[in-house]
Amino acid sequence: MYAVFQLGGKQYRAAEGDRIRVERLPQTVGETVEIDRVLMVSDGEQLNLGRPTLSGAKVTAQVVDRNKGKKIIVFDYRPNGKRHAVKAGHRQDYTWLQVEKIVSG
Repeated sequence: MYAVFQLGGKQYRAAEGDRIRVERLPQTVGETVEIDRVLMVSDGEQLNLGRPTLSGAKVTAQVVDRNKGKKIIVFDYRPNGKRHAVKAGHRQDYTWLQVEKIVSG
């Protein structure tokens, strides 16, 4: 059984027991998250699609870790003698979720 759900403007596909990386959530490690914006649920034989979401469907997950992603370098440069060059780095914050239960509506 797997579900497609929306969280933080992005869509994720997960099955029970999966560990997924999502954008940073305000919950701390050990807390439970209930996601009610479920777009699709499949049990292998039957496929339930929402328009846009399934009423009564939810995904329950536990926060298992919070960390940062790989550092990327951002470089801004303007040619033609403007003497403008800016170098900066960025590391995105992520939250790891352990999917415990999928309830189809």
